[in-house]
Amino acid sequence: TQAEEVSVAGRITAVRRMGKSSFVDISDGSGKMQLLFQDTDGLDEKLRNLLKDLDIGDIIGAQGKVLRTKSGEPTVRVDDFTLLAKSLQPLPEKWHGLSDTETRYRQRYLDLIANPETKNAFKVRSQVISAIRQFLNERGFLEVETPVLQPSAGGALAQPFVTHHQALGRDLYLRIALELHLKRLIVGGFDKVYELGRTFRNEGISTQHNPEFTMLESYQAYADYHDVMAMLEEMVSQVSQQVLGTTEVKFGEDTIDFKPPWKRLSLRDAVREYSDIDFVKYPTADGLRGKMRSMNIEVDPHKNWAKLVDELLKTFVRPGLIQPTFVLDYPVSMSPLAKSKPGEERVVERFQAFAGGMEIANAYTELNDPIEQRERFTEQLKERQGEDEERWTIDEDFLLALEYGMPPTGGLGVGIDRLVMLLTNQPSIREVILFPQLKERG
Repeated sequence: TQAEEVSVAGRITAVRRMGKSSFVDISDGSGKMQLLFQDTDGLDEKLRNLLKDLDIGDIIGAQGKVLRTKSGEPTVRVDDFTLLAKSLQPLPEKWHGLSDTETRYRQRYLDLIANPETKNAFKVRSQVISAIRQFLNERGFLEVETPVLQPSAGGALAQPFVTHHQALGRDLYLRIALELHLKRLIVGGFDKVYELGRTFRNEGISTQHNPEFTMLESYQAYADYHDVMAMLEEMVSQVSQQVLGTTEVKFGEDTIDFKPPWKRLSLRDAVREYSDIDFVKYPTADGLRGKMRSMNIEVDPHKNWAKLVDELLKTFVRPGLIQPTFVLDYPVSMSPLAKSKPGEERVVERFQAFAGGMEIANAYTELNDPIEQRERFTEQLKERQGEDEERWTIDEDFLLALEYGMPPTGGLGVGIDRLVMLLTNQPSIREVILFPQLKERG
């Protein structure tokens, strides 16, 4: 039969010269192909010289006929070829790979060329985000986009990035959460909304923190935090099944199973179980600080009571929660935007979800009483006296929206980067962000 005539193109990953013939491996996004330059004397002089100068990393296009080598490998016998791009910088040695993490993050394109597993992690990331969209769209959620530049930064307790709008002559903040605008849409009658968006926090960098990160926030009218819990465990297990073909994933030394139902634990029980401290018995910051000191726990003397409880959660509870777990019912002072539990003044209907020793989601039944919301904001401001005053103002525009009536609502925030870390077995957030923030070289 007539050999098939083909055109192929890609980046050279290997060159083997054997007498008058040369074998060249090229690869592109779809895979790799072997080229055979047979009897190179037969090529015209220009091509012969070009062939001599081909280096690993060069990108070429070639035409020829397909044949199989003795080992059965499909090979293109080249009749004609063109140099499409020259690699002036030497590529990382193919067999030594590229293992220096600093270089892998700074020059991610080299990491992607040299390490197929890096490429795969980012393909999985893309599929996870698609599967989340599909899950929410099928349930009647509307995807929306809200402003990144905001006159005041609200919806979370975090330091914002400040920028300046010259024409308006005013400072603006990059959003630290998506929450307050999405709730305005619930007021406006969109009963189910979500946004997958970049969020910015002017804070430290760690294996679990990058200053810009991706959040999913969803809000559903006429739902509470129990509805949101059920939705989250269903979503994560379904996404894992769809993208990886299983709900069980390996994470470090552990195997995590996302199959519902996830374990549920109250915050008080969780902190009691993992740290032996019952924070309800120490209702003041000084009392709780004293108890923590007596157990040799290092304590920042400036932290308020809510921050101390959070410290206990982060230090003792979180690292122990490997299997997916909901920790629920938080003190009101830790959650200014969440609704109180009926019959329990000081506790709100809030949960955080943990897996692999990381927090992956935070959710609550939203506070929809504008009068109580104003009191909580005011209380929060008092605690912040002495901090940069201008930055922490009461968001009057949001309170105005609440005054028109917001139905009871279940809200959810999911850290997409951390979820992807779990699904790709990556120990650091930098492994799942294509171009992570790094310190300056030097």
